[in-house]
Amino acid sequence: MFLSVKGLAKSFGENEVLKNIDIDVGKGEVVSIIGPSGSGKTTMLRCFNGLEQPDKGLFQFEDGFSVNFAEKINKHDRIRLSRKYGMVFQSYNLFPHKTALQNVMEGPVIVQKRNKTDVRKEAEELLEKVGLKEKMELYPHQLSGGQQQRVGIARALALKPELLLFDEPTSALDPELIGEVLKVMKDLANESWTMIIVTHEIQFAGEVSDKVLFMDGGYIVEQGNPEEVLKNPKEERTKQFLQRILNPT
Repeated sequence: MFLSVKGLAKSFGENEVLKNIDIDVGKGEVVSIIGPSGSGKTTMLRCFNGLEQPDKGLFQFEDGFSVNFAEKINKHDRIRLSRKYGMVFQSYNLFPHKTALQNVMEGPVIVQKRNKTDVRKEAEELLEKVGLKEKMELYPHQLSGGQQQRVGIARALALKPELLLFDEPTSALDPELIGEVLKVMKDLANESWTMIIVTHEIQFAGEVSDKVLFMDGGYIVEQGNPEEVLKNPKEERTKQFLQRILNPT
């Protein structure tokens, strides 16, 4: 198992957002997380990449590295944990004063202290990979939402992460732009990238996922392969959610 998370919990004051979450992610596996707003999906991803501090939770990786948030975490382990992930945000989070190319280069050069010439070559290749070779010198305001999100994906890939995290990557996009982002994500899935995707795109989740998790109220209510969870859910709450999403009145 590439990553095993046990007992992940997070509260904000009296509000218990994550309640003893267990999740296993295999190497090269695509895990999609679905569920209503406020169910804890985004908070879970933010606990993974260090944007939120879990109250407790044991993270164990296949390389033997582990972090137990029930104990005090040293700075070295916190940095090592964060470097395993690449994050694609809902609202792009690009630097507005930097070009597409500069946005992709920023992390490897500034954070990872890598050689700028090498990073530039890789960044150009990544922008070509996501279909934006001709746009690399443009600034975010000169790009469509779909193009900005594809820059965001290239930026995450530039860090050479072991695991890609996507937080509802298409929810801020106009409907006609969603397909171009999903295509890039499908390509990554076909390349066997390990990915955790929070999404409302149920059909997409069914096509690319090895495993689907349905969350509600801070719990994982149901999980399994797409056929099991999306087409033959066992839990009544899962059935209600899918009925509302797939057959809105």
